[in-house]
Amino acid sequence: MAAVSAKGSTPAVRFESVSRRFGALAAVDEVSFQVEDGEFFSMLGPSGSGKTTCLRLIAGFDQPTGGEVFVHGEPMAGVPPYERDVNTVFQDYALFPHMSVAENVGYGLIFRGVAKAERRKRAIAMLEMVKLADRADRRPSQLSGGQRQRVALARALINHPRVLLLDEPLGALDLKLREQMQVELKAIQRQVGITFVYVTHDQQKALTMSDRVAVFNDGRIEQIGSPIEIYERPATAFVAGFVGESNLLSGELARRVTGSVVAISIRPEKIKLLAAGTPVDADHGSVDGTVRVIVFLGAAIRHVVAIPGGEMTVIEQNRHADPATAWSRIGQPVRLAWLRHHAQPIGVGA
Repeated sequence: MAAVSAKGSTPAVRFESVSRRFGALAAVDEVSFQVEDGEFFSMLGPSGSGKTTCLRLIAGFDQPTGGEVFVHGEPMAGVPPYERDVNTVFQDYALFPHMSVAENVGYGLIFRGVAKAERRKRAIAMLEMVKLADRADRRPSQLSGGQRQRVALARALINHPRVLLLDEPLGALDLKLREQMQVELKAIQRQVGITFVYVTHDQQKALTMSDRVAVFNDGRIEQIGSPIEIYERPATAFVAGFVGESNLLSGELARRVTGSVVAISIRPEKIKLLAAGTPVDADHGSVDGTVRVIVFLGAAIRHVVAIPGGEMTVIEQNRHADPATAWSRIGQPVRLAWLRHHAQPIGVGA
């Protein structure tokens, strides 16, 4: 009997205690999770954390050494990639340089016996969706990196796979183009309604596009949740440190700041930088310190503040009439204050 998701439907992808070992190395170690049908699901983690191996296991490019992978309720053990209702978009685009853009997009239809005229018709429809119909007869070399990425996406979608796997597809693009493509990719996913499983090491991409994020570390999943849950309520020190920037306080340092040795995470942008001696109410925690370093970030200014037994980072939005005046704080005593519920208890693992 197929598993049923919380939404009452069969999950698009399900891992049951899946492992993939290479000798003594466990690239994936007893991982269990499921991806809802129609969801934009990201697997986030550093290099070697197991996320790309999980993607390969879904695609069929690799087989688990333990546990089982299901796609829409069907076990994938022994099922070759070409018989799985999934498709993959890679970072390097893998477009055929000698074919036109339309021929590249329609290439997969050849193996389904679709006639040439119909292939072109469907390819043009896909190119319209990614706003490249006017480039249909150009070669890939005549397109920008972002345009080639959209061609690769159209080619992957033309066969209407039930699950689309994306392996760092925006990694080769510059920052502005990457940010633009993030918005477009999410819009396309909503338009086609296909399950997207996205692999990345870039937390900003994952937070921007995903319905849910699985944070990987050393072959295991540290936390799964919405972008807001992952960022605002990190379950472990690893998640707090990897997803965004955080002040991690534990042991004696936590006791000095909060009165308890329970490990906590406080995001730098949640902290107010006040003049020394400024009173705070009962809803706020606070600690006194001295500004040690200031870093100009453009839209924001980072302050590193020495406190008894350690240091904390504060990020303020750049609202200064003259940002250069911020440097006058170096060496000055200050009071740091934050709402108590912004000091999130975390696990000490990882």
